[in-house]
Amino acid sequence: MEFDFSYQNPTRIHFGKQALSKLPEELSYFGKQVLLVYGTGSLKRTGLYDTIRKILKDAGKTVCELSGITSNPTADKVYEGIELARQQQPDLILAVGGGSVLDCAKVVAAGALYEGDFYEHFFVKRAQADHAIPLGTVLTMAGTGSEMNGNAVITHTERRRKSGMFSECVYPVFSILNPELTYTVPKEQMVSGICDILSHILEVYMSPSDEDNLSDDLAEAMMRNLIRSAYRAIENPLDYTARANIMWGATVALNGLLEASKQQDWMVHQIEHQIGAYTDCPHGLGLAAVSANYYRLLLPYAPWRFARFAQNVWGIDPQGKTQEELGELGIGAMEDFFRALGAPVSLRELGLDERAPLDAIADSCRLLPGSYHRVTHAELRALLRKTL
Repeated sequence: MEFDFSYQNPTRIHFGKQALSKLPEELSYFGKQVLLVYGTGSLKRTGLYDTIRKILKDAGKTVCELSGITSNPTADKVYEGIELARQQQPDLILAVGGGSVLDCAKVVAAGALYEGDFYEHFFVKRAQADHAIPLGTVLTMAGTGSEMNGNAVITHTERRRKSGMFSECVYPVFSILNPELTYTVPKEQMVSGICDILSHILEVYMSPSDEDNLSDDLAEAMMRNLIRSAYRAIENPLDYTARANIMWGATVALNGLLEASKQQDWMVHQIEHQIGAYTDCPHGLGLAAVSANYYRLLLPYAPWRFARFAQNVWGIDPQGKTQEELGELGIGAMEDFFRALGAPVSLRELGLDERAPLDAIADSCRLLPGSYHRVTHAELRALLRKTL
């Protein structure tokens, strides 16, 4: 383990078929007023809304609601939530839904207690929040890992910016994870979540350090498990073991554990964020569309890493192959996996065409230090044209 690290995660997880039975106990630690945050309708169609409201009523809670959270949650919705939270002064925010709902709730939790403009402070200046309204979550879609981290991603539609914030104070106090609650998620959203999980692992894995370390071994095991579970879930969406593995894999992929002693990359996410800001595409599907060509760009700078990926994740025989050849086969195997799930592997399959403002998207990407190579805007423009 070459790099020093610090690790702490304060979120309490309740996982399994009976996980929701823990909600009354969790509610007992907080005051009477609860802000319930949820999405655009599926919660009521599945009956989970009525279940949650009954639990809140039985716990003696007074409830106000922020609903209508969409995928790629917007700054406008956050402003609406902040105003509501300041009026109602909830003792707890309870977010019920997928990562978009959780992310919006996190920013509301911090923004309601900040006197200035949340977007300028947390997303432009990238300052951390000093304090936030306590947050609990009931997860209904696996993918983002937002249930056990301090990250949140918001889209500012007017500025055409999709970006993230991090604050320790917005880690959920508790998160309830029942894989059965993901059964009703449409196939496209399930696939998008799977692609997001794989990308979270790869953003960390495709980086130094390169010597023997536990983080890489964990990442490889998680990727193999995700691949197996994804095929099983596609074949049978009611396969509890597969859905449970996917759900827990999503949580562990982005709760900080895999990041120990790793440099990290995160440029695939930066690219997709700006594609999403311009097109409002599903996050995980956008990641799938650009991943292969981004990693082909990175391959010459770290062929040993991609050769390891090919062998240890995809089981490709190294005999008679150079590291570069192995690496390309590993990237190709990942591309085939996306295709098998029904995910796009090009921007055209994502819905873009020659009229898309590819150069503007590329030039608006935030350039991170990266891992093995720091990309330029010129390289990103070429990458997006190649990926079209």
